[in-house]
Amino acid sequence: MSTVETAPGPLRQLLGTSRPLSWINTAYPFAAAYLLAGGGLDAALLIGTVFFLIPYNLLMYGVNDVFDHDSDLRNPRKGGVEGIVLSRGMHRVTLWAAALSTLPFVLVLLAMGDAASGAVLVVVLAAVVGYSAPRIRLKERPVLDSLTSSTHFVGPAVFGLALSGAPVGPTALCVLGAFFLWGMASHAFGAVQDVQPDREAGIGSIATVIGAARTVRLALALYAAAGLLMLPAGWPAALAGLLVVPYLVSTWPFRSLTDDEAERAHRGWARFLRLNLLSGFLLTQLLLWMALRA
Repeated sequence: MSTVETAPGPLRQLLGTSRPLSWINTAYPFAAAYLLAGGGLDAALLIGTVFFLIPYNLLMYGVNDVFDHDSDLRNPRKGGVEGIVLSRGMHRVTLWAAALSTLPFVLVLLAMGDAASGAVLVVVLAAVVGYSAPRIRLKERPVLDSLTSSTHFVGPAVFGLALSGAPVGPTALCVLGAFFLWGMASHAFGAVQDVQPDREAGIGSIATVIGAARTVRLALALYAAAGLLMLPAGWPAALAGLLVVPYLVSTWPFRSLTDDEAERAHRGWARFLRLNLLSGFLLTQLLLWMALRA
């Protein structure tokens, strides 16, 4: 007797396309920046955290999964925690769900902030949509793809600072700059494993253009630069620079990958996902220590 595979239900597909494993990666930067800048346990913190936890990720990854459908069909790592392959019938539903879940939060956050925080939020959302949307497709513009992807994660932190109304000092600039370089490195390395499916689908990326080995080496340089940029932040904030060491160690073995074997970088990407959990824990301990010393 043969079995017929059926696609998951709409809610499961929407949940899967929002990448629950990555929710914390955007909510945490916002909440941490808002609180460290002097924001309180208030409505702005709650609304902003919920927004960057779920609707923001549904918008970011949902739009990507809709317009990267052909590439995802060829990508063996799709179908689990790293992203699902949306049914074609879910494309319109996903876009509507992303837009409608995002809009109320955006309107409230704009009303809560000022012109500066509003401008930051608009730029962040433009980067999220522009990364995958047809014609714009920043993800297919080498270097711009990594810059835009990093904005997806650093942007919530910048918005948290802006929403708090606190001035941005040298330490904050070092932290944001290091975070941005780390984000670029992570995107570049993540693109390496998809060189073959992206090329088959006609999708460009920093990795398809400059090749697997050079992309990995660029990622290594960016990770190192991120760590060094934390040095001027002063003690004990500079300790956060050490968090790039595990990423350097994990990425180093792939520095000479040929394009034909680029898929091997997936092993490093799987470690990257686990490293993020460890780094988040260690960073939290450092932030708590700094808060207690203040």
